Amino acid sequence: MTILTKTHLSSLKLLNQGKVRDIYDIDDENMMIVTTDRLSAFDVIMNEPIPFKGEVLTKMANFWFEKFRDLVPNHLTDKNPLDFVNQNEVEQIINRSIIVKKLKPIPIEVIVRGYIIGSGWKEYELDKSICGINLPMGLKLAQELPRPIFTPSSKAEIGSVDENISIEACENLIGKEFTNQLSLISLNLYKKAYKFAYNKGIIIADTKFEFGVDNSGVIHIMDEILTPDSSRFWPKESYQLGISPPSFDKQFVRDWLESINWNKSPPPPSLPDDVIQKTSEKYREAFFQLTGKKI
Repeated sequence: MTILTKTHLSSLKLLNQGKVRDIYDIDDENMMIVTTDRLSAFDVIMNEPIPFKGEVLTKMANFWFEKFRDLVPNHLTDKNPLDFVNQNEVEQIINRSIIVKKLKPIPIEVIVRGYIIGSGWKEYELDKSICGINLPMGLKLAQELPRPIFTPSSKAEIGSVDENISIEACENLIGKEFTNQLSLISLNLYKKAYKFAYNKGIIIADTKFEFGVDNSGVIHIMDEILTPDSSRFWPKESYQLGISPPSFDKQFVRDWLESINWNKSPPPPSLPDDVIQKTSEKYREAFFQLTGKKI
């Protein structure tokens, strides 16, 4: 097992280093995404990596991309990443890299919420709405919403924090037509993924999608999809109304950070070994439960 916090590929030009992914240039139409074991919580990158995380995220996203390829185009190509690096660099990218189309990113993140939790719960406590969408009175923490809702978010730079925005603000940013299209696509994806995961014993409480367009203006889903980094996965058997349910995703780290009253600004605190190990186990358990394959 290789634990990877940062790539060093001399064979390719580094385009961008995100919170989790390092992106390299291939040619005018393609680029390589390498998913590291870095972990970001509250938009701050932790000092300690999570073993197996990059492999889990890559393989789980690919699983969903394949499953929903007839619903919406995605950024994957059929090119093999190993063909683009030197032999001595293979260990850095194996099982954690993909070659994707270069797309023009749509500058919002799409969050679909099926349950009320996290920042959505905090908004609801203030004015009984999320992103300007009015919700029924009397909802409890972690309660299933009457129907899933489309809630956009601004995309933050590293060191900044994503912010929930209203549908109107989203329309001002990307236009009404794009907003409507993304709403329809993302709600459809969520509903189908929710049903599949629920039958596997996992509740997808909410999830984040990112989209881009190709040179013809066709919308593609990109980055990642329905992974433990972009979604809240709850074990169905232990779900309980009124509490923040145990989670298969990095919520385990978020809960620990909340428990020590960290101010959510850099530098991050050091994660204890048991938090690192249990988080790694949760990522792999979610992958196995959804796909039937072990990492």
